[in-house]
Amino acid sequence: MPEPFDPPPGQAQTLGPGLRRILAPNPSPMTWRGTNTYLLGESDLAVIDPGPRSKAHLEAILAALRPGQRISHIIVSHAHLDHAPLARDLKAVCGAPVYGFGPAQAGRSEVMQSLARAGLTGGEGVDTGFSPDQPVADGKVLHGSGWALEVIHTPGHMGNHICLGWEGSCFTADHVMGWASSLVSPPDGDLTDFMVSCQRLRRRSWHRFYPGHGAVIEDPAERLDWLISHRLDREAAVLAALVAGPARAAEIARLVYHDTPAALIPAATRNVLAHLIDLEQRNEVWVQGALHADSRFERASQ
Repeated sequence: MPEPFDPPPGQAQTLGPGLRRILAPNPSPMTWRGTNTYLLGESDLAVIDPGPRSKAHLEAILAALRPGQRISHIIVSHAHLDHAPLARDLKAVCGAPVYGFGPAQAGRSEVMQSLARAGLTGGEGVDTGFSPDQPVADGKVLHGSGWALEVIHTPGHMGNHICLGWEGSCFTADHVMGWASSLVSPPDGDLTDFMVSCQRLRRRSWHRFYPGHGAVIEDPAERLDWLISHRLDREAAVLAALVAGPARAAEIARLVYHDTPAALIPAATRNVLAHLIDLEQRNEVWVQGALHADSRFERASQ
């Protein structure tokens, strides 16, 4: 069960010195209570993940500015519709540049680029027009008055996804969330990359995670261990479902996610497809014919 988390949307809540959070008014089965927007700094502020296009949320961010404060950086973790679009409206008001890894399709793995060229489209809402004013590469450090953020490229949930290291803590956006595991939806999401990014974060010692959805994560190592274990359990379930014979992602999803509401089965199917593509890349399953969303997969010979 997720940690209790039900802050009022639109109200800036102090999480610590120089850090506040504003919940966007976009609750849904995929965003839970809504998107967390973070304000970092005392004078020159970084706005991390401005959120969905919402006049109310834009006004809430601007209302949170105190005398003597200005927005100097707008940072977008990835180009999903619940994180990126308000960056343009916020920039129009405050003039701050928008930082991000790259456009919506940046950072895709070779196999996902191939699937996209073959016609596979994303299952999540993508801000296809997103393009940062200032692209930031892995390892780049962004500086403001009294703060510094290390860019950590964490593809998986989306190819252009970044986390941000800050004084031993990390803004993890949708890679590590405070309420559920992250959806990995090809061709924007890549499970092989996702697991590599999890292991990369796990190799470091963090004090806490500030996720894109849900409560602050006070035990990052435990959460990452759970996330990795959860994915390995799903992988085992997908392989077990193929014991009976070849099957498509949608057929496997109905078996593996048997207790999932019908409205979320399409997203579950995307997750299963991500696992199947990862397993196919590792030669643990075979695909019958060309690889696409409706391909049939079978267990490789043991």
